[in-house]
Amino acid sequence: MRKLAAVTAAVTVLCMPVLRVSADVPEVSAKAFVLLDAQSGQVVCGDHAEEKRPMASTTKIMTVLLTLESGELDRPFTVDSEAIRTEGSSMGLQEGDTVTKRALCAGMLLPSGNDAANAAAVAVAGEQSAFLDMMNRRAAELGMTHTCFASPSGLDAEGHGASAHDMALLARAALRNDDFAEICKKQHMRVCFGNPPYLRTLTNTNKLLAMDDTVIGVKTGFTDAAGRCLVSAAERDGRRLICVTLFDRNDWADHEALYDYGFASAQPYPMPLPELPAVPVEGGDADSVQVYLKEPPVLTAWRGVPPAYEMTVLLPPFLTAPVRKGEPVGTLLLTNGRTVIAELPLCANVEIMQNDQEPISQNMILRIIHAFFNVFFNYR
Repeated sequence: MRKLAAVTAAVTVLCMPVLRVSADVPEVSAKAFVLLDAQSGQVVCGDHAEEKRPMASTTKIMTVLLTLESGELDRPFTVDSEAIRTEGSSMGLQEGDTVTKRALCAGMLLPSGNDAANAAAVAVAGEQSAFLDMMNRRAAELGMTHTCFASPSGLDAEGHGASAHDMALLARAALRNDDFAEICKKQHMRVCFGNPPYLRTLTNTNKLLAMDDTVIGVKTGFTDAAGRCLVSAAERDGRRLICVTLFDRNDWADHEALYDYGFASAQPYPMPLPELPAVPVEGGDADSVQVYLKEPPVLTAWRGVPPAYEMTVLLPPFLTAPVRKGEPVGTLLLTNGRTVIAELPLCANVEIMQNDQEPISQNMILRIIHAFFNVFFNYR
């Protein structure tokens, strides 16, 4: 896209129910749960979804995401000997082991290694307390308003907890990281670590991956205080749902039932589009170019309720010829609160050739100002 200051135009779209779905939400044994559309952030169904509860090792979703984002994933280093001394599940780290951040992420997401989580926290931030600060800052950025991280592994700690809805928001963000998405869907993974390093096989604790081939992750968890916790995601017919259950004695079956219910309630929702403005062109054989959307988005209505969204048109104040037909010149941004639903290119509908004899004129400046105010006032 051309590096020019953008003219923004926003249209808030108010969606009303247009479909009717008679299916009932299945009964689940979780004390809190949510089913979330990963595209729009719309809640399909839930119960006590905003209630803060301990979430055990599903915490490691955040620990892995921050570790992956820290870079140098394949640089070998020696694990911190104090960090790996912890109770509970382990990837098998021992004092003096050489490992990589990528291997630690596999050790967190598959066998749910608490040793891996603590080692990663120290490797990324220098000490666990600094890493916890990073976790909570990122939670705030993601809109996780009912969350406090007090442990990088998810072991019980004072104040440590999150809501089911917050964990779904976290999983949605994590799955946008290609490395995270690739690791969390593996039932088994070969990684190299040790002293000296050697290859070993890690096994995923997420049984849903073997039960349902539409499931693409994400993370299990258990402590006595948290009970059985599960964050998962599934894709069917081009749609993605995220399911979170906290303190659930029957989590595998509950997730399957919720996915069957959720996907059955989905209907395509063709998004109505506003009339898009023309953009002034300087130095060309035409004064302006009309823009169009190459691929109009199709959103999903769940349980008869279309998603709420705000539409923002981002265009430069003017273009400089030549302009190629089909060339991206702007963006149509769809958002729902802090959730970015889609960023779609707006393209020129005709080719405009360069006119070397026409310098920018007073009329062109007036057209640019007129276009700015026309867009601003018509799309607010």
